[in-house]
Amino acid sequence: MRKKIVVTGLGCVSPLGNNVADVWAKASRGEGGIDLITRFDASEYRSQMAGEVKDFDPGDIVPPSERKKMDIFIQYALVAAREALDDAGLDITDEIANDVGVSVGVGLGGLSSIEKYHSVVVEKGPKRITPFFIPMVISNMASGQISLYYKCRNYNSSTASACSSSNHSIGDAARIIERGDAKVMVVGGAESTVTPLGIGGFAAMHALSTRNDDPRRASRPYDRDRDGFVLGEGSGIMIIEDYEFAKARGARIYCELAGYGFSSDAYHMTAPNTDGPSRGMLMTLKDAGIDPAELDYINTHGTSTPAGDINEINAIKLTLGDAAKKVSISSSKSMTGHLLGAAGALEAVITIKAMEAGLVPPTINIENLDPECDLDVTPNKPRERKIRTALSNSFGFGGTNASLAFKAL
Repeated sequence: MRKKIVVTGLGCVSPLGNNVADVWAKASRGEGGIDLITRFDASEYRSQMAGEVKDFDPGDIVPPSERKKMDIFIQYALVAAREALDDAGLDITDEIANDVGVSVGVGLGGLSSIEKYHSVVVEKGPKRITPFFIPMVISNMASGQISLYYKCRNYNSSTASACSSSNHSIGDAARIIERGDAKVMVVGGAESTVTPLGIGGFAAMHALSTRNDDPRRASRPYDRDRDGFVLGEGSGIMIIEDYEFAKARGARIYCELAGYGFSSDAYHMTAPNTDGPSRGMLMTLKDAGIDPAELDYINTHGTSTPAGDINEINAIKLTLGDAAKKVSISSSKSMTGHLLGAAGALEAVITIKAMEAGLVPPTINIENLDPECDLDVTPNKPRERKIRTALSNSFGFGGTNASLAFKAL
């Protein structure tokens, strides 16, 4: 019999706030966290806005002496992990440390530190490179530092699969628990690429919105006038556990992590494809034992790109058939921007809070609904709905797709 996996703790750092309560309060009201970039002077860039993390203070979680050894994406992960562990009421003692692992997806890693130390080596020479440079920037150090800080001595790794990174990390971690190789996993994603190269690179692909005169309304999935995504940053972390272990320790349980599915388009490096996402969703539903007619909600990938949004709508129709008209869908990227490797993790947190509250968060900034996006996209206002089953989708460059399914217990 397959082991049941449950979610017992949530944590996050995001453009909507630096804890789950603040993030859900804003997401449930349809408040956006996107504005003009303050991190650097973006006045000469095609796109000048982002979903920046604001007022971030790692406090005593990451002491000042340690911050200079870590890129900011690692600090986001450590703070979100602390909240998730506290939320789960999980004290990682020597008795259980060998059964607790970490899996945190990261897309690009320490881009801000790479840019900083490239300038240092050009302007001041190689002797001025900090000895902490490599551990600051490699993507697996989000999971590595969580393992070190919180004494998790089981699995310790990071998946890098572009915008699917954290969904792959979460799903793969569930498989580790199912095999009996761990009892608890600290899972999620982290990213911080609101940098000159990050913004400039995506803008050079014409992937970002250029609605610079109205940044708060720039991310507009399913709107007829959408013109690209808005870059975001942050971290989402969850604690997932073997159900029997969680029950034995008296843990509060949010829901079951019931299914995980994945696929590859094998189609194009960046262009979307309908078949691949549909196969991933079908695998997820089958793994979770959810009939399409029973699905209540999908937190979509919904990036606000002209081609991507329509492609996902068509993939949902292909997957669910007639049931597609009955499911509620929404894109929280309309509020947070696109967190790349951390997107799926933050969206999973929001999905689970939606299930708990019985409230579908809205897709904001829809002024003229694209007629090709003709499903229930929850435009602009939240809607009360009992959510017993939900999917969270993530699709990435390279044609990689990963979906997660959650069930109420």
